[in-house]
This record gives sequence, C-alpha cells and structure tokens, in this order.
Amino acid sequence: MALTMKDTFYISHGAPTLAIDKSIPARHFLQSWKDKVFPQKPKAILVISGHWDTSFPAVNIVHRNDTIYDFYGFPDSMYKLKYPAPGAPELALRVKELLMASGFKRVDEDRERGLDHGAWVPLMLMYPEADIPVCQLSVQSKRDGSYHYNLGKALAPLKDEGVLIMGSGSATHNLRALRMVDGIVPWALEFDTWLKDALLQGRYEDVNCYQEKAPHAKMAHPWPDHFYPLHVAMGAAGENAKAKLIHHSWQHGALSYASYQFKSAS
Repeated sequence: MALTMKDTFYISHGAPTLAIDKSIPARHFLQSWKDKVFPQKPKAILVISGHWDTSFPAVNIVHRNDTIYDFYGFPDSMYKLKYPAPGAPELALRVKELLMASGFKRVDEDRERGLDHGAWVPLMLMYPEADIPVCQLSVQSKRDGSYHYNLGKALAPLKDEGVLIMGSGSATHNLRALRMVDGIVPWALEFDTWLKDALLQGRYEDVNCYQEKAPHAKMAHPWPDHFYPLHVAMGAAGENAKAKLIHHSWQHGALSYASYQFKSAS
C-alpha cells in the first residue's frame, strides 16, 4: 500500500538559536514531533522556507544538502552544526512538473543550494537522524497570499506519494520590533489571535487576503516571506482541510511560534 501523507504543516521556526537554546519551548515541541505530532516517517520532505525568496518558484536539485549558515552574530557553536540530509532530486523535478502543469510558466532549478536555517533548524530537531531526503521550494515575496495558496494546491498530489509538505516561517515576524520584555506586545497578540481564529474557523480566503483583513498585518509582517509558507501548506491541504494549532509560545515579546497542522478532508 502506498504511503500517504494526509496532513500538511506550518512550523514557526523563530530564531536560529532554536537549534541550541534548550529554554525555548518550541524546541521541545519539535523534539517531540515523531512521538506526539506525526509518527509516520515520510518518504521525502518538501520544505517551503521563508529564507529562500526568488522572483519565480525554484527548487534545489542536489544529491546531498549542504548546511547553509544564513545568519550572523550568533554563538560559534551555531556554525558547527550540520544537517547532511540527502537531497531529493526526483521530488524536485516532480514539484516542477506539478507547478508547470498547473499554469506556473517558469520554475527554476538550483543545482548548488543546500538547506537554509528555515529548513535545517526545525528538521534537525524533528528528524535528527538526517536520513530523509529533503527538497526546498522558494517563496515569491512580491506575490500575494492567494498566489501561494494556489502554489500549494498544485502540490497536493505529493501527499499521496509519501511526501511531507511543510511550510517554515513565523506566525509573526518583525525583527525590528523584538524586545526583551515579559509580556506580549498588543499588536502581535491581536494579529496572532486573528490568525488562529481565521484558521480554526476555516476562513482561508481571509488568510489569503490577510493584508486587508488582519489587524496590524504590516506590523506583524513588514515583509511577507515568513508568512507565505503558511499559505502553501494551507493550499496543499485543500479547501476543506481542518486547521489545528499544535504549538503556541512566544519569544522577545513579539515573535510568535504558533504552528499549525492542516488535516486534509480526503
């Protein structure tokens, strides 16, 4: 019987120090992934990361993923971490095939790029053995939520092919607004609550049009790159999918680690 991945996911990966800081609650959530969230072992993983932003959809076609340190000013130990997951060239070509068949006229191939920290940091905690092939798909921050939702819809057949589809970003992502404070700043809480309510109530069209519908949308996401992976995961699950909040915590007053599972109806 063919392995199927009925559900898709959106993971808020927060700060890169998630990889080493044992005090971050989201780290423990991701470490419990196989036991408490998703016990099935995927055939391959497709990660849509907010840290790969291109003009057109792009996939990385490599046989072994390098670990990309796309951050600076962190402890030296961060730059010694490795996540040498196999590449997934066949999956990358399948992604390209599905997107072009759905009307996306151009899908680029990157034959050098490895995994950015939006991919390897959560995966290192979720699947520390690094034995599952991984492919990345980029976002297009100059497009809108509906575009990325349709990107996800085109990828839905991958679920029946044993592929785990995972968006990786942050539910709120305004790095200039982070503060070393005890409470949660009001605008971040209001946006995060709106998002949770919209998703759990199935108001996916509102989420697609979040810039007009959500409170403090521009403050929560000055740039949309970390939000659009959610739209891809949402679209891949299907319009009748049920959203479930699977983790919720905060850091630095304004950085939400809210993560969601989209349970496909079919």
